[in-house]
Formats: sequence, C-alpha cells, structure tokens
Amino acid sequence: MEALLTHIAHYLNGNEIFTVSTLSMYWHGFVTTVQLTFLALVTGVVIAVPLSVLRGSQCRWIKWPVFGYTYLFRATPLLIQLYIAYYGFTFVPGVKNSIFSFFYYNPFYSCWLAFALNTAAYTTEIFHGAIKATPRGEVEAARAFGMSRLTQLRRIILPSAFRRALPAYGNEVIFMLHATVVAMAVTVTDLTGAAYYVYARFYAPFPAFLFVAALYMILSFSIQGAFRQLEKRMLRHLRSAQ
Repeated sequence: MEALLTHIAHYLNGNEIFTVSTLSMYWHGFVTTVQLTFLALVTGVVIAVPLSVLRGSQCRWIKWPVFGYTYLFRATPLLIQLYIAYYGFTFVPGVKNSIFSFFYYNPFYSCWLAFALNTAAYTTEIFHGAIKATPRGEVEAARAFGMSRLTQLRRIILPSAFRRALPAYGNEVIFMLHATVVAMAVTVTDLTGAAYYVYARFYAPFPAFLFVAALYMILSFSIQGAFRQLEKRMLRHLRSAQ
C-alpha cells in the first residue's frame, strides 16, 4: 500500500486534504476496522455455536446462564461494554504482570474482547432460533437412522439451522462492521478515527467523513453481495424443487 501511495503522490499535488499522509492514515484505519470485524465475528461464532445448542437444553441450570449472558449483552450498549473491557482490566489485581497483560497495554485487544462477546450474544440467539425452527421430520428421520444426539447436531440440525440463519446473520455481520466505530473511544484508530484525525487537522468535516462513509458503504455492499451468493449456493435445492 505504501508503494501505491508513493506512485499516486504526484496526482495529489494541490490537494490539501487527501494527501499521501492522510490516505495512509485512512488505509491503516481501514485495516484496523477489517481486522476488528473479522476477529470479532470469528470468535463470536466459535462462542455462539455451542451456546446456541446449550440455550435449547431442557436443564434450566444450563439454559438459564446462557440466556442471562445473551440478555445482559443485548440489553446494554456496546460502548459501555467496551469501557468495562478497556478500563476494567486496570482494576483487576495481577493482570498487568500476567499472561493477559496484552489487555492492559493494547486497547486493540479490549475492543476485540468487547466486540466478540457482544456479537456472540446476538449470534447465539440467531442460531438458537434457527435450531428451534428445524423441521421435526428431519430430527425424527435422523433418529430413525440411529444417529446419536451429537451426530444429529453435526450432520442434520446445525447445517440446516445455519442455512436458515444466513439472512439474519448477514445483517449481524454488517451491524458488527458498523459497531466498530466505537473503537475510537478507547484510542484505537479505525476508519472513523482516521476521519476524525483528518477533520481535526484540516477542519473539513464533509470530505473527511463522507470519504469514510463511502468506504463503509463499499464494505457493507460487498458483505451483502457475499451473503447473497452464499444463500443462493446453500439454498439452491429449494429453488430446484419449485
């Protein structure tokens, strides 16, 4: 990217706002935003899949703690959760000199933690609803074949639920992308932080923030397009049956 910016430098002559320096700032903000979104979503899915299964357990000592977790994170603002993750570690004894010291020294990891736990709560409810909507005939057919509960989950219930959850989960991915703007509140320079830097330097809010808005739109439409293609591929058996 640095080589590309150097190559286009002469095209930016006379432009006071979009210079090599500011475009480099935007690029680093773009990379940070994509990294935070990707890591939070991957971690969130890893957490949400087992929790969504436990959420449907008949044992109240299993399902109610999971419900409490999802309710807590869905009922409180993400910014408050981020502040707790960022400032909270400074008050936990021994963290500074433990293996978790990276939470203390680098705000990026606090953002990752807060975003991952937040999206995991929403994703758990999305997957739980999709699992509950599994046709009873599919489960009975799996039992008739002698499948264990674990095999049913792995081969029948979870793949079927994932297909039904795709539209709602696609929206959650976009919401998570947009939610990363709060990272700026804890000194992480994401796309919005880069725009604020440009605005504070040149006192030009419209070029700074409209440029970032365009970048978010490109990312959002790209995600929508990817999920539409994924839906077409995973639901093609329904179209052939019509």
